[in-house]
Amino acid sequence: MRYMSTRGRAPALSFEDVLLAGLARDGGLYVPETWPRLAPESGGDWQRLAGLSYAELAVEVMRPYLGGAFAEDFAALVDDAYRGFGHAAVAPLVQTGSNEFLLELFHGPTLAFKDFALQLLGRLLDSTLRRRGARATVLGATSGDTGSAAIEALAGKDAVEVFMLHPRGRTSAVQRRQMTTVTAANVHNIAIEGTFDDCQALVKGAFNDLPFRDGLNLSAVNSINWMRVLGQIVYYVYAALRLGAPHRQVAFAVPTGNFGDVYAGYAAERMGLPINRLIVATNRNDIVARALAKGDYSAGQVEPTISPSMDIQVASNFERLMFDLVDRDGAAVSAMMEAFQKDRAFHLPPGAVARASALFVGASVDEATTRATIGQVHRETGVVIDPHTAVGVAAARRHRPDPSIPVVVLATAHPAKFPEAVEAATGVRPSLPPRMADLMERPERYITLPNDLASLQHHVLAVTKERS
Repeated sequence: MRYMSTRGRAPALSFEDVLLAGLARDGGLYVPETWPRLAPESGGDWQRLAGLSYAELAVEVMRPYLGGAFAEDFAALVDDAYRGFGHAAVAPLVQTGSNEFLLELFHGPTLAFKDFALQLLGRLLDSTLRRRGARATVLGATSGDTGSAAIEALAGKDAVEVFMLHPRGRTSAVQRRQMTTVTAANVHNIAIEGTFDDCQALVKGAFNDLPFRDGLNLSAVNSINWMRVLGQIVYYVYAALRLGAPHRQVAFAVPTGNFGDVYAGYAAERMGLPINRLIVATNRNDIVARALAKGDYSAGQVEPTISPSMDIQVASNFERLMFDLVDRDGAAVSAMMEAFQKDRAFHLPPGAVARASALFVGASVDEATTRATIGQVHRETGVVIDPHTAVGVAAARRHRPDPSIPVVVLATAHPAKFPEAVEAATGVRPSLPPRMADLMERPERYITLPNDLASLQHHVLAVTKERS
């Protein structure tokens, strides 16, 4: 298995090299040259997969992408990654209506779906660096949940320095404190005076400065890293198998900011999973919904919402889908991204929009509907959901397919990460797990920097020099 850049001007790499590189040297994102198949369209392999535990299934789904890497210890690393999750099923399904289900993805150590990929990514990255006798500087940006999940996975790892950017004042207090109260010496939190899109642009700018990148051996754990997508394909397969796949189609509604999680669903479909529809659920920051409906990929101002992890106007992983929608024409993708860099806008070709609509439907959910959905689900079922999950539920109910087809909403975060919004909608204030009960009393450790690449690079260089 080899990986190619979406912009077509970077060399193909192996899985391990893609793991370490994150972003391609031409500014593109890595995707597999070919899509492996899960199992024959008919026969006993599907039945065998359905009988596996979550960790066992993860090994089966991900191994074809490794190209022989981690041949000796991959199963052990996967088992270790999911052993600490707080539910025996790892990703349990909860029914909330007629053929409507929540896939609870918040039972990991940081209470968000990012744990599924990052717990494993951290172990694979550490294993690769130790085997190579190398060190890496991980530079990432977070709109809320990626940061804490990455830090949890990499804190204390001797071969890695972690610099995590978050938009100052634009995450929930719980999200911020899950990052800034970590005491490991190799973890460095930075609040940027700007939006998540600004943080993300700074990270990409640092990676595109090749001398800076090479001098620090920069690595990425954002969803631009292919391993982030790969680790998330598994739970689509896991849920669909439990609802009757491959003999029954399944639809998924996915709360979406950076498009990585829903792109993992697309990858599962390309592998042969019978997905009827991927409902792409955005809040009022609706760039992806507009792009899927009209081909209009134009960024406006980021508007703060009660679902802050989705307050994004530049969905990096959308480029991966674009690549397939234009028949893997790297030059075409480069031209569109150059237009976006210049004008903050481009239009997808009409054929690409038609091709996307065969699987995807976009939906934008406003604040009032998000609040109402949190309350409605609680009244109807007693289940308490967070605002991001509520965006997914509202979109699923608006755009669900044939009622005979199960629709699975990805429940991406624990409601206790957003206690004020949940309490306002339900009258119930969700509690953090006992191991986090004192989170709001722990001292924080972070610095604030302006939205300026030179300032960021100066800080990273100074810290890494001091720590070397």
